Amino acid sequence: MKAHQFLETVHCLLYRCESKIMPYFFLWVFLFCICDKALPGHTWKMNNLLMTGPKAYLTYASSVQVGAQSGMRECKHQFAWDRWNCPDSALQLSTHKGFRSSTRETSFVHAISAAGVMYTLTRNCSLGDLDDCGCDSSRNGKLGGRGWLWGGCSDNVDFGERISKQYVDALETGQDSRAAVNLHNNEAGRLAVKATMKRICRCHGMSESCTMQTCWMQLSDFREIGNYLKVKHDQAQKLEMDKRRMRAANSADNRVAMADTFGSIARSELIYLEDSPDYCAKNLSLGLPGTEGRECVQHGESLTQWERRSCRRLCHDCGLRVEERRTEIVSSCNCKFHWCCTVKCENCSQVTVKHVCARRHGGHGHQRRRPRGPK
Repeated sequence: MKAHQFLETVHCLLYRCESKIMPYFFLWVFLFCICDKALPGHTWKMNNLLMTGPKAYLTYASSVQVGAQSGMRECKHQFAWDRWNCPDSALQLSTHKGFRSSTRETSFVHAISAAGVMYTLTRNCSLGDLDDCGCDSSRNGKLGGRGWLWGGCSDNVDFGERISKQYVDALETGQDSRAAVNLHNNEAGRLAVKATMKRICRCHGMSESCTMQTCWMQLSDFREIGNYLKVKHDQAQKLEMDKRRMRAANSADNRVAMADTFGSIARSELIYLEDSPDYCAKNLSLGLPGTEGRECVQHGESLTQWERRSCRRLCHDCGLRVEERRTEIVSSCNCKFHWCCTVKCENCSQVTVKHVCARRHGGHGHQRRRPRGPK
């Protein structure tokens, strides 16, 4: 085995096998012991790998996992009333098998998952939950603007960005256009975290005159990042790759072709390669459940216009009808204490009403309206 192959194998064991990291611990120690003999001239690389390997992996792994989960929850919230509603199979940070499509929706998944990991690492860093990491005080004491100075505890987004990139981007091992698109969307997600940060200030001066302010940068609520990236999703750009040029050229030319294509696109924008499939219809091969059986909303307080139109979008436009389903729930109520010592309650019933998409009566085929986009 060549030296670089050996190092790549060790790197995989340390960074790609979260659930199996501990069983490989003794193998890792063994590799360290034989390193001087097996890889003369590469000892410094192995030592550096070990210093930043499993210890760092185990230190940050929980934050990475929590961040990925928060990204999935936000994805489900943002797409709750869309035809594609961010199913559990959408986010697979551990392996990207079966996640090789490059649609508008997967661009959001990559962005929100990278943002979630960066957000959680940054927050945990500022809270002091991680070793060798704390607030960003690099600008403290410097003039920030008229009437205010940098100070306080700014969230260390540079740390979160760096560690997130090491974990999330490491999952993209390919050299093709899909890998390049995924890495671009990962970066767009991290930039969204920075773009939504807020400046928080505290006044100083006699009798709260606020003659001078001390300000620092703070993460916004993660919901704001989700809202920001949802707009980017709606505005995502489809890349038209020159496939003939890609097939005919060698790998170096492929990189040049991709660089030419990516050159005109801002790093903060989401991009994709393939049109979205029909999310109305169930497709087992693609893992798409379709919209039959999905709940929609017709009435309620504080509903957005998008929510009010969910029944039309999920049901009618997909050739389904809206079915009203009533469920009676019986629970204890009007409980009274009687001396001594019993509690007597009445049984109260409450009817809940849900609207779901169902097949039209009598027909196998769907008389569908023309859907407007993949929503």
